[in-house]
Amino acid sequence: MSYLGFDLGTSGLRALLVDDLGVPIGAAERSYQATHSQPGWSEQDPAKWIEALESAVEELRQQFPAFAGLRGIAVAGHMHGATLLDNQNNVLRPCILWNDTRSHLQAARLDAMHNVRQLSGNIVFPGFTAPKLEWVRENEPALFAKVAKVLLPAAYLNLYLTGDHVADLSDSAGTSWLDVGERCWSEELLAASHMRLDQMPRLVEGSQAAGQLRGALATKWGLTRPVAVAGGAGDNAAAACGIGALHDGQGFVSLGTSGVLLTARNGYHPAPETAVHTFCHAVPNRWYQMGVMLSATDSLNWLSQITNISPAQLTAALGDQLTAPSPTRFLPYLSGERTPHNDALIRGGFTGLSAGTSREDLTQSVLEGVAFGLRDSYEALCETGADLEALIAIGGGTGSRYWLKVLATVLGVPLQLPVGGEFGAALGAARLGLMADTGQAAEEIVVAPKIAEVIEPEQRHRAAFDEAYKAFRQAYAGLKAIQ
Repeated sequence: MSYLGFDLGTSGLRALLVDDLGVPIGAAERSYQATHSQPGWSEQDPAKWIEALESAVEELRQQFPAFAGLRGIAVAGHMHGATLLDNQNNVLRPCILWNDTRSHLQAARLDAMHNVRQLSGNIVFPGFTAPKLEWVRENEPALFAKVAKVLLPAAYLNLYLTGDHVADLSDSAGTSWLDVGERCWSEELLAASHMRLDQMPRLVEGSQAAGQLRGALATKWGLTRPVAVAGGAGDNAAAACGIGALHDGQGFVSLGTSGVLLTARNGYHPAPETAVHTFCHAVPNRWYQMGVMLSATDSLNWLSQITNISPAQLTAALGDQLTAPSPTRFLPYLSGERTPHNDALIRGGFTGLSAGTSREDLTQSVLEGVAFGLRDSYEALCETGADLEALIAIGGGTGSRYWLKVLATVLGVPLQLPVGGEFGAALGAARLGLMADTGQAAEEIVVAPKIAEVIEPEQRHRAAFDEAYKAFRQAYAGLKAIQ
């Protein structure tokens, strides 16, 4: 038996085939692009997702005989995207993605409405789905009138796989339409943004069978037995399943394009005033909380582009030994910020520049600025009562030993580096497909990877970095005052 997990990302799709023990068999990847026709806009053609899925499946079929024993599938998707369908399931317009900020005014208006935060458990961020639909209603009214269903990206692939409009709770928690505590659609929240219950997909838990693979697809893919399609998950909930974050105290920090600090929660502990996200987990009766910064490795990539030096070369020039904080401060708000500021318009900057500032100084300040931004999320999560004694570190930024030492010291917690291999959203999705097929409990399947190394905070620099973090917060206040 084999199981297939799809990680539908903003820039590409990864398909991972695993055996019935969750051990990877093979993987395939496909890329595509978003379009940015205006400042703050980010859109994608859902047809590209289908093309990527089919192409990846064909590669797996050809290369791995175990594909013929497929028994379960799940999709993990980038969250919040608005895929609008008419009553014939035709896509009405390009999907408005999670990093699109055009609806910041609509988001602020919804966020100020009575009971919205209380029911949704979250601030209404500009990237969430509900304000996107309000923007469409106000700016594309003829199209809005045709909307029969709104699907998140993962749910759109569920439709392709099963023929049914079905979504999981972890992904749906990022719409501002879900009662996150009760784990169901809220008609009050829907009405706030002029939506109806019949425009929503059916809800299931991420590890629950949402349906079966359509017969036409099963035939096309050479499959002869029924294949369960799980509810799936939002990308970060799936990553939590891949990394084994199931209970209180289990979590990770991701140094990816965006920065994420996530912890699983056994109960529902919303704290929208902190700008922490509180969402349903992909398994029943559990939730997770996370702080999100929008420009983590994106900040280093930006410095790389303007200096014409690769990110690896920039960080290598710092060596491996942690030094005292840079006198230069970098505010990593290149695309606005979520936790804790909820500010789509704030922009970044350097302070403390001098004639003697070097490229290495700038690199160091960028790494520290991202670490300080993640500490903002850490402090916000601690306010909710989260226990963060250690974190698994993942993402492309973990390739820099210097950055890991900065981050561990700034957060004051050990960072655990997993043994190389699969432990991301695609593995989490494959695990959900396995659970949907076999009915096995999450505790049996959602397990942590082996840890190769632990990066401890460097106590000799803790006080200096604590002071530098205070200066970072003051620099933010000064930047906010002039923008």
